[in-house]
Amino acid sequence: MNSTPFNPAEIIEIYDIRHKYLGYHPLCSGHINDTYVLEFQTDEGSKHSLLLQRINTNVFKKPVELMQNIVAVTSFLREKIIEEGGDPERETLNVIRTKDGDFLFVDKAGHYWRLYNYIENAYSVDIPEDPKLFYELGKAFGKFQKMLDSFPIDTLHETIPDFHNTKKRYEAFEKAVEENLSGRLENALPEIEFVRARKADASVLVDMIAEGKLPLRVTHNDTKLNNVMFDSESHKSICVVDLDTVMPGLSLYDFGDSIRFGANTAAEDEKDVSKVSLSLPLYTEYVKGYLSEAGNILTPAEVEYLPFSAKLMTYECGMRFLTDFLNGDTYFKTKYPEHNLVRCRTQFALVADMERKMDEMQKITQEEYKKVTS
Repeated sequence: MNSTPFNPAEIIEIYDIRHKYLGYHPLCSGHINDTYVLEFQTDEGSKHSLLLQRINTNVFKKPVELMQNIVAVTSFLREKIIEEGGDPERETLNVIRTKDGDFLFVDKAGHYWRLYNYIENAYSVDIPEDPKLFYELGKAFGKFQKMLDSFPIDTLHETIPDFHNTKKRYEAFEKAVEENLSGRLENALPEIEFVRARKADASVLVDMIAEGKLPLRVTHNDTKLNNVMFDSESHKSICVVDLDTVMPGLSLYDFGDSIRFGANTAAEDEKDVSKVSLSLPLYTEYVKGYLSEAGNILTPAEVEYLPFSAKLMTYECGMRFLTDFLNGDTYFKTKYPEHNLVRCRTQFALVADMERKMDEMQKITQEEYKKVTS
């Protein structure tokens, strides 16, 4: 019986790898796919690593379309990086094809696998303990947006339809209230009223897309700190990773979700909401980094709505937690019965604090925008 989660001999054969296989170790930072670092030794005696992933097809129902997106985007980025004199082996993921030219292979159990280059001498972090890292995060995602500015957006698949369609998220919330499948409606009355009081916000960006006021762009859709690799020596951001949710969307979605996740002074499930607030220093660092790269390609409307997008993505996330609580915790993993309710309260406390600080957020954003465009 094979004691490993994959067959190393099969990998070596499928990819025609000529180096000596030394072993593997799992990477446990991801929550969806299974990831392993494979270690090899070259004929010259140096070590060489590759990144093997098993795609979670329970989450990603169309792995071929997903990989078509990733291959298209990383190939485009690679050409841009070479044009600018960068290092394409470190500044973007590179999908390694099988000896038959495929970017996926399916094992006997029906699992979908892919192989990437492994970025050496780099690291990722989960919490921006050093504000400079949050600046670098903004810079990384700003550069990602800038480099893909001319990408043919209509060639991308929408792998998760309506992922950030907050208008439809609101409709799903009202349906959950009406059905009350969990029987816990009475426990969430203040939170339900909080969502309803901001119903108009849910339609703002969706309506602007329909009216042609905001451009669709290549968006990452999971812009957390741990999805950027930092150089081990310089501590500069070097590469955006985890591209499974790359698809057409708004720059505002990516910006807003970074702020929601990274500039919160408390954990996502902090029970004491008095600890929850938006860190304006962290917000400032991210804006500086982001606009230093993307400021010249964003439209004035995109820049104007950056602060609002942070509030909207936080509102949407809290609404999704609340919807799941009312539906009986069928989507998000929970550790205790009230977990989703606690999560939604944390998000709503952050929304409220952002509303109090919105004028300051706007001022910071416009000041930094003027610096890069004047």
